[in-house]
Amino acid sequence: MAEEAGDDSLYPIAVLIDELRNEDVQLQLNSMRKLSTIALALGVERTRSELIPFLTDSMCDEDEVLLALAEQLGSFTPLVGGNSFAHCILPPLESLSTVEETVVRDKAVESLRSVANDHSTNDLETYMIPLVKRLSTGDWFTSRTSACGLFSVVYPRVSNTQKQELRVWFRNLCGDDTPMVRRAAAAKLGEFSKVVEHDHLIADLIPLLHNLSSDEQDSVRLLSVDGCVSVAELLNENECEQHLLSTIHDAAGDKSWRVRYMLADKFTLLQNAIGPNLTNQHLVPAFQSLLKDCEAEVRAAVAHKVKDFSEQLPADKREQVIMQNILPHVKELVTDANQHVKSALASVIMGLSPILGKDNTIEHLLPLFLTQLKDECPDVRLNIISNIDCVNEVIGIEQLSQSLLPAIVELAEDGKWRVRLAIIEHMPLLAAQLGQQFFDDKLNELCMQWLVDHVYAIREAATTNLRKLVEAFGVDWAKEAVIPKILNLAQDQNYLRRMTTIFCVNELASALSSEHLVKLVLPTMIRLSNDNVANVRFNVCKCMEKIGLKLDGSSLASEVRPMLQRLTRDQDIDVQYFAQRALQFGC
Repeated sequence: MAEEAGDDSLYPIAVLIDELRNEDVQLQLNSMRKLSTIALALGVERTRSELIPFLTDSMCDEDEVLLALAEQLGSFTPLVGGNSFAHCILPPLESLSTVEETVVRDKAVESLRSVANDHSTNDLETYMIPLVKRLSTGDWFTSRTSACGLFSVVYPRVSNTQKQELRVWFRNLCGDDTPMVRRAAAAKLGEFSKVVEHDHLIADLIPLLHNLSSDEQDSVRLLSVDGCVSVAELLNENECEQHLLSTIHDAAGDKSWRVRYMLADKFTLLQNAIGPNLTNQHLVPAFQSLLKDCEAEVRAAVAHKVKDFSEQLPADKREQVIMQNILPHVKELVTDANQHVKSALASVIMGLSPILGKDNTIEHLLPLFLTQLKDECPDVRLNIISNIDCVNEVIGIEQLSQSLLPAIVELAEDGKWRVRLAIIEHMPLLAAQLGQQFFDDKLNELCMQWLVDHVYAIREAATTNLRKLVEAFGVDWAKEAVIPKILNLAQDQNYLRRMTTIFCVNELASALSSEHLVKLVLPTMIRLSNDNVANVRFNVCKCMEKIGLKLDGSSLASEVRPMLQRLTRDQDIDVQYFAQRALQFGC
């Protein structure tokens, strides 16, 4: 019996070994995903003495399996006996952090960072520091790239002597012969700078940042931009001016468009970090140079930042800086040859209105909005329409109706259905701003035209739009301006338009009273229940299911139920089904 019990205790690891040696990758994966269960079955002592050494010695070649292992080991500390034994997990993770596949290495480093937090200070110095040293000085670049991700985790908790060693190792990685290692170091420099003492940040890390920002490889230089932002957040204004401005200027004029693109993408973060005074003196010229960059990708990236950058300028000089330094370049971008640049600008340009005020908006921005509303690119027009409420708040409805409304009406009939859809979606907002009288004079007819559009998405959006308009202007307005026109569609020869009447009734039912439904809508619905198209008839049934709950008992008994009972005997099976459902749930 004792022998059998011993055999049983060996069973989990025997199964694991068999599955890991199996040629079927899926079996190996399944085994790795059950690793915590196997460790529980073995107990903490045998997990440390048998399972972990086995995993360290028997690394397979399948990246998916290695990735699963790296992920599992990150939460393995409780399974080896808690924090006191967390160092036992380091050997397999160290091996995984040296493999060729980047995804596996990254996951191994992530798990190493997690396990490092489980170490006591003594264990960290005893086990983690030697591991970081081995990885930092490894023969293969893979181990050195992985090492870069560990410095910020171990640095705050070790002695000053070891901190000095860590800074030296990190400096060596920043100057490594292999570009991939320098790239990894550049990516982690910002993270490392947040845990290094201020004096050492200036003395040791900023020179490394300068070297990385002038590296021969543009993939290294572009990653140094992120480091620049992180370091700027840790320095005061004078220190930023002394140590970082030259790096920012160099990045703005870098020969590689990818570096300039990265700077454009991080520009507002950099602006926040270095403060308003340096922004006015040094960042505004850099921003101008990016706005007129020769590469469209850079112009598009910086165009996205125009509003945010302008908002964060010092209030006392904001308007002057925008009018003199930024707006001239913005005017050029409005007619840029690249549609992505124009689209990026269109998504933010209207946000300049509240910043510049009414007079400047009318004089300088409205002509730009009009140009963009008439742009040949649908996305540009779409982005302008989507942000029109910003302008209305600044210049008022009268000026808006005179300047932009004609262009909006033109877009309502645009050949691109997505543009028409955007106009419909903004119509309730426009209507609320314009008022009922103005809406009836200028836009009501447009809303009715959308109900007979050849694109279903437009017709569907138009019915939702009508409900929102009725909610805004009231039922009396609907009785006069909307419902008669909707009911007229029920007599159209095109069955799709007759169905639009039903869809409109469905949407408006929530806004109309029982009396209005009986007097205005029900006769038309009963007439459509005799339509020769089955789709129309079963949509009448679906409509009755919804509005039947709002009708009075006499109308239900005398008109609706007889109609539905007749439709339950319809020749079309779908009509029968929906008629029965309406009788069951709605009527």
